[in-house]
Amino acid sequence: MPIYALNGLTPVVDPTAFVHPTAVLIGDAIVGANCYVGPGASMRGDFGRVQLLDGANLQDNCVMHSFPGRIALVETNGHIGHGAILHGCTVGRDALVGMQAVIMDDAVIGEGAFVAAMSFVKSKEQVPPRVLVAGIPARVLRELSEQEMAWKRRGTEEYQELARRCLDGLRECAPLRAIEPDRPQNVSDVRPLGEYRSRTS
Repeated sequence: MPIYALNGLTPVVDPTAFVHPTAVLIGDAIVGANCYVGPGASMRGDFGRVQLLDGANLQDNCVMHSFPGRIALVETNGHIGHGAILHGCTVGRDALVGMQAVIMDDAVIGEGAFVAAMSFVKSKEQVPPRVLVAGIPARVLRELSEQEMAWKRRGTEEYQELARRCLDGLRECAPLRAIEPDRPQNVSDVRPLGEYRSRTS
């Protein structure tokens, strides 16, 4: 995988974490235990630190970066959706950042909060714990339910399990020429939030 030391700082990856071979880690980039870093993700620790604490995930094509002397931090069990951008911000424990959302410098996403997909959280914004924010700029819409928090926790656990599966079994290979008969599918109880609500109501 593309991992680069810079200015005397070498990225750190816990042995229980999975970093996809196409992800890029530079300089002061730190990946904690049981983390998942997806294809095409970029953790650029060339100015400030970029860090994932234990159990966090940074999905496909996400970007983490920061100004010098600052940190872009995802706390324990933080969940960062495909294509999100985190710049010099803090994403709190058990928080979720939706796909293609942008979180700016010195913003803090509170513990267990959700940032909706494609939202923009402006610099220095303080998102309270356990609320849903959405929009450009993002605004608090409402508090989150226990059902929604349970859905998020289950999804994050699935990414932690994915990290283990990838460490154990992800291998580069040549493609098959055709679909084999009775091709198996991955099975899980994880569902989109709307479907999860209807099944657990």
